[in-house]
Amino acid sequence: MITIEDLSVNYGAVQALRNVSFTAATGAITAVLGANGAGKTTLLRAISGLVKCESGTISIDGTSLRGMKTENIARMGVGHVPEGRGVIGEFTVEENLRLGALSAKVKISDGLTEQYEQFPVLGERRKQYAATLSGGERQMLAMARALIARPSVLLLDEPSLGLAPLVTAELMKTIQELCTSQKLTVLLIEQNAKSALRIARDAVVLHIGRVAACADAATVASDEQLRHYYLGLVE
Repeated sequence: MITIEDLSVNYGAVQALRNVSFTAATGAITAVLGANGAGKTTLLRAISGLVKCESGTISIDGTSLRGMKTENIARMGVGHVPEGRGVIGEFTVEENLRLGALSAKVKISDGLTEQYEQFPVLGERRKQYAATLSGGERQMLAMARALIARPSVLLLDEPSLGLAPLVTAELMKTIQELCTSQKLTVLLIEQNAKSALRIARDAVVLHIGRVAACADAATVASDEQLRHYYLGLVE
């Protein structure tokens, strides 16, 4: 379980997050939604220790992450797939995966086998440079690189960005299957709110750094005001 309490993050004079509080259930997908600039990416970066928290607490199963180094947070089982995928184009698929396994407690050979079974296309392209992969394949590689360390928490920042609708639908299905099969606690940032709400159990809506709503996904999806003002969902 991820517990966020009264979390505030500043960038100089700009307050990116203001007293954010919510809980993400173990083994479930929690969608983090909102317009650009709402503070979604900052939230994930704060959990991963990439930005300093001004105040508040972040904990996983009762263990505080506040002030912990990013590499130690990763070793605790937090995998982070940032916006833009972040794979190294000059490295092969396998070299990218080996990077993800450096701090893992699993044997690299076992980790590679697991990810090639999960994403067969990566196994077929293991010696291929990441720069030559399609957008969907690069997203698979970014996810596999995080999963190879066998995390218990997975932070996904705009995984469908730039992908075609059919590829997005397949990716969302994969995320849902991974959550179920590996009992992952997933925080999913998505501009495609409809896609995220279809697979999420719960949802948090951020607006200018504050929590505008926090409820089960079905409730958020059916709230007309939230749909119109914060999610941009207009029938």
